[in-house]
Amino acid sequence: MKITIGSDHGAVELKEEVKKVLAEFDVEIKDVGTFGKESVDYPDIAEKVCADVVSGAADRGIVLCGTGLGISIAANKIKGIRCALCSDVYSAKMSREHNNANVLAMGGRVMGFGPAGEIVRAWMTTEFAGGRHQRRIDKMMALESK
Repeated sequence: MKITIGSDHGAVELKEEVKKVLAEFDVEIKDVGTFGKESVDYPDIAEKVCADVVSGAADRGIVLCGTGLGISIAANKIKGIRCALCSDVYSAKMSREHNNANVLAMGGRVMGFGPAGEIVRAWMTTEFAGGRHQRRIDKMMALESK
């Protein structure tokens, strides 16, 4: 599996911790930045991560900013993306099982490293249930063309 990850300046430390958790899995990790504390615009990071997901260069993506809010909104503006902002394990599991989320968002200024690691582990190990959930995803994705 290939994962593209990116953060703005508000979540650089969390990104490094998430990469350590991802290393527990058999995944190839591509980090699209940012790599320091200098201010960057989170829509630019969301666009880079989501471009890989939409093109198939990555199977899933992880986006991080100070709260996770802005970068998740930006990610969800990109056709084909189902980005879930998660702050607990249950939501992470449901985002995969019911919504087949292809991008995970979290906030570096509101999330501790321990809980973030558990969220990433749940998100990585939960599979999409399909069935009735696919019908709902089809309807959700059809909204992009309205």
